[in-house]
Amino acid sequence: MFFAFLVILCGKRKKPQKVQNPVSTTTTTTTTELFSTITANNSASFDPTLQISMTKLRRATKNFSSDFIIGGGRFGLIYKAQLSNGVTVAIKRLDPDAFKGSQEFWAEMVTLGMLHHPNIVKILGYCMTDSNKLLIYEFIQNGSLDQWLHLQEEEKPDVTTLSWGTRIQIVRGVANGLSFLHGLDKPIAHQDIKSSNVLLDSNFQAHISDFGLARRIDASTSYASSQSQSTGTMGYSYKPPEYKDGLTVPTLEADVYSLGS
Repeated sequence: MFFAFLVILCGKRKKPQKVQNPVSTTTTTTTTELFSTITANNSASFDPTLQISMTKLRRATKNFSSDFIIGGGRFGLIYKAQLSNGVTVAIKRLDPDAFKGSQEFWAEMVTLGMLHHPNIVKILGYCMTDSNKLLIYEFIQNGSLDQWLHLQEEEKPDVTTLSWGTRIQIVRGVANGLSFLHGLDKPIAHQDIKSSNVLLDSNFQAHISDFGLARRIDASTSYASSQSQSTGTMGYSYKPPEYKDGLTVPTLEADVYSLGS
């Protein structure tokens, strides 16, 4: 019954929102032109009110001090920092030695740079040098759903666990975000839906994050669809049966299965 409820939620697709072009700090050209000019020692903001540079990011994190680390992903660390204008952001610093980290950088930057939805984490910009690849996101206050689901009252007795009403709100938010992705003219499969990739804001609204494995379903020349093979988190058990039977291409159904699991 619970899985059927999730499928119904995903089936109620909203009309896809118009995709907006990101704004560069150095150009007002189209999205395609912006991404085609990205090279090493380059940075840009998708928010015209922010000025992003490696110097500013190093200053905000005290040269990426471990004191600012709030998490980590498959290919790097995540830092919390306050920029000079007072805006708090999350900075994903990808491992420079990881080839797949470079692939994730491009996939996530291009995908999120062109998507705008209340249940999808917002990317604010990027910064790239010869040795660093940084992605800058809005800071989501309450961390990941995974942290809350595994919260032990004896460890944090002053923190209230998630109520059923809040859990339903979170599930609905993730379903709405997936419905948006799947309902685009060129649908996007996230490919790694799990509790640690769902971030919760101050009102416990869900924001889908980590688009490093996201792929468009149809053949495309975009960076986001350059790799068609279905992957996912190593060791993650909630993969649909067809993947175990040898399917190697991303599907929208796999996202729904992961949500239901």
